[in-house]
Amino acid sequence: MEQWKKNLIVLWFGQFLVMAGMTMIIPFLSLYLQFDLGLTDSHEIGVWAGIIFAGNFVTSFIFQPIWGKLADRYGRKMMLLRSGFGMSVVMILMGFATNPWHLLLLRMLNGTISGFAPASIALIASTTPKKNMGFAMGTIQSGGIAGTILGPFIGGLLADSIGFRPIFYLTGSCIFAASLLALFVVKEPFDKTKAAARVQASVIQGFRSLTRIPELTALFGVTFLIQFAMMSPMTLIPLYVQELHGTTANLAFFAGFVGSATGLSNLIASPLLGRLSDRIGAQRVLGVSLVGAALAFIPQALAGTVWQLLLARFVLGIFLGGLIPAVNSLIRKYTPDGMESRAYSFNTSTLSLGNMIGPITGGALSGWIGIQGLFILSGVMLLANAAWVWRTLLRKRPRREQKEQLGN
Repeated sequence: MEQWKKNLIVLWFGQFLVMAGMTMIIPFLSLYLQFDLGLTDSHEIGVWAGIIFAGNFVTSFIFQPIWGKLADRYGRKMMLLRSGFGMSVVMILMGFATNPWHLLLLRMLNGTISGFAPASIALIASTTPKKNMGFAMGTIQSGGIAGTILGPFIGGLLADSIGFRPIFYLTGSCIFAASLLALFVVKEPFDKTKAAARVQASVIQGFRSLTRIPELTALFGVTFLIQFAMMSPMTLIPLYVQELHGTTANLAFFAGFVGSATGLSNLIASPLLGRLSDRIGAQRVLGVSLVGAALAFIPQALAGTVWQLLLARFVLGIFLGGLIPAVNSLIRKYTPDGMESRAYSFNTSTLSLGNMIGPITGGALSGWIGIQGLFILSGVMLLANAAWVWRTLLRKRPRREQKEQLGN
């Protein structure tokens, strides 16, 4: 088997285990706070659960660019192993928490040392043949999506069978095993001497340098708006399902079903649309997927039954399956040599920013425009982003302008 395929398989499982570990606590976090950490007031539990869950994204947003700079200097595999082994230890320590502050600080530490996903993507981008780039990006994306979908489901099952604390021990052990497998199987032809000879810009200088490239700025905008559009109505969907369902019977089942529909279709579509981008170009797949995702929000706002909402969410997932792989392929295309890891790290920071701002904005606006208004707002923002992408990536610019940009 070719080495890039071995890298892809191992890092797919790594992505799955890391993302499953991040989302596995969702079903039982409130219960863990109540039964194991001693909280009794329901409002206090809700506040702590929200802060603890968001803590990971706050520190991740801050530290991802720093790890990206070090990855360009010392190699993506080294940063991948640093993150994997570090997160496995922190995850196990979460099982020993005795009060909410312990759990919050550990979640923030986890976000601080995280970086497995951008390091994996950068490593795959640097070792995969150009003709297979779309397929590889779609496949690695499907591993993260699968972990995100199945994480809460696995967490709920394990909480009932083995209790809360052992889940952290088990998850940490699995991430450690995946990191160990990457240590021995994954290979990266990284020239440290050549990397050391490059002028290493600071994080701020690197950010300024990359954001001067209009294509990269547009791609970062796509990543942010995807997460914003997905997360802003997320906490309100169970209430929307209840309104459409008209009864409390099987409400949790339908709410979970609707919530997972997007992830399931995304999981299926990502490798397929990634392979399609290898044939027709990632720019075209990105443009069509952006417009399709924007339009898919409209029937969600107009849904009259749970099944209509479910179908609309499934269709949305198909278009989302074409977005992230295309974005990752194009980031590699437009990023100057030696700054790939930094570009993917900045992209991950924009993703974390969307995860933070989306739910806050959705909750604040829901009182004025309702969840239907949030769906429409998300669609409009994605359409505006599609126009931005068309202007920077799809429209053919004069040759002189392209040469000037490459020269700079």
